[in-house]
Amino acid sequence: DVQLVESGGGSVQAGGSLALSCAVSAVTYRTNCVGWFRQAPGEQREGVASIDTAGTTAYANSVKGRFTISRDSAKNTVELQMNSLKPEDTATYYCAARLGLCGQRVGTRNVYPDWGQGTQVTVS
Repeated sequence: DVQLVESGGGSVQAGGSLALSCAVSAVTYRTNCVGWFRQAPGEQREGVASIDTAGTTAYANSVKGRFTISRDSAKNTVELQMNSLKPEDTATYYCAARLGLCGQRVGTRNVYPDWGQGTQVTVS
């Protein structure tokens, strides 16, 4: 089983920052593209950012220049640093994984078979 565990959500004022972390197994870290998605109430789940073992990253236009995705090989985690947060960033954030490289786009939820439980981010 591929297990992903998110942490780091919380509440912050507009303009503030939060960092999310997705912990994965060592095997998953070495072989998977990992993406961050978010879903606000009544909205579809949308891709936010992705990163693969080659270090290729992709971002949704809505977060470019504000969010940064990175990998930490010492911890087997994928981090999402979120700066200049806006109220419209409020959502439940999920990390997801799929085998292989990510490509140039985050992709849709349908191409990611494995998901974490989600962590809430609220920006007021």
